[in-house]
Amino acid sequence: MTGAERMPEWVITDARGYISGVTGMISLNRPEGVRAEYIKIPASGKKLKLLILRPGAAEGERPGVLWIHGGGYVTGMPEMAYMTRAVDLVNLGGAVVVSPAYTLSLRRPYPAALLDCHSALCYMKDHAKALGIRPDQLMVGGESAGGGLAAALCMYAKDKGSVNIAFQMPLYPMLDCYDTESSRDNHEKMWDTRRNHLAWKLYLRDLKDKGEIPAYASPSRREDLSGLPPCYTFVGDIEPFRDETLEYVRRLRAAGVPAEVDVYPGFYHAYDAMHPERADAKRASERFIDRFKAACALYRAEQNTQK
Repeated sequence: MTGAERMPEWVITDARGYISGVTGMISLNRPEGVRAEYIKIPASGKKLKLLILRPGAAEGERPGVLWIHGGGYVTGMPEMAYMTRAVDLVNLGGAVVVSPAYTLSLRRPYPAALLDCHSALCYMKDHAKALGIRPDQLMVGGESAGGGLAAALCMYAKDKGSVNIAFQMPLYPMLDCYDTESSRDNHEKMWDTRRNHLAWKLYLRDLKDKGEIPAYASPSRREDLSGLPPCYTFVGDIEPFRDETLEYVRRLRAAGVPAEVDVYPGFYHAYDAMHPERADAKRASERFIDRFKAACALYRAEQNTQK
């Protein structure tokens, strides 16, 4: 690993199950009421680890959510689901959540992470019955870079005709490899302009000087958003990804796709995960689950079973 590719200083994980960042130590241990298991599946000539989370009293088929962890494409782990809205989907939404240990950009840049996530999504479709998942309610979501991968995966799966996704939940997603008004000269906590530039440089390093960056790498580049799954997201008003999130929702709506966004005052990047005890973060979490439950009542996407 070269000097430019050393582990970024803003997130360091340890064997005790903690993640340390600019706001201190946060537990990544499994909460009560959640059943967890690990499996490995074939993906791009290797074995891809999946963390599967189920409600403690899971019976029958439930919505299945591929939840993609954040970390700027550079770092992170599936267990981050325990500190994000993913665990609420299990405990409060009754969903089965699958979180992949996708390839990080320090090891291999785009498209490795996207292809891993697609392999995980296809596994969920092909093994829906064994996983206890409704095949017509396969959903995707994630936070930050995971949100960016969720949006890219919706585009990729649609174009390939591989999996019909019922709903997407890209929270404060990392969508645009170019600066926006909110990501340019942003010095808020957790994620700022410097980190954003470094993360995109690592993720896209094989695409430099090779012409136009594809939308599967930077979803904001996609011109036609028609036919993508309905969407819910939220974002803070002071964080770098505010403008690209709002633009994504605006363009989804313009393409005829149902899309909602909540903008929370004073939320910097990943505020809800950093301060789960605060009243405003709890309200954001409750609103998220409310919109998820509404989506479960509204949206289905039958799978094409033809080989």
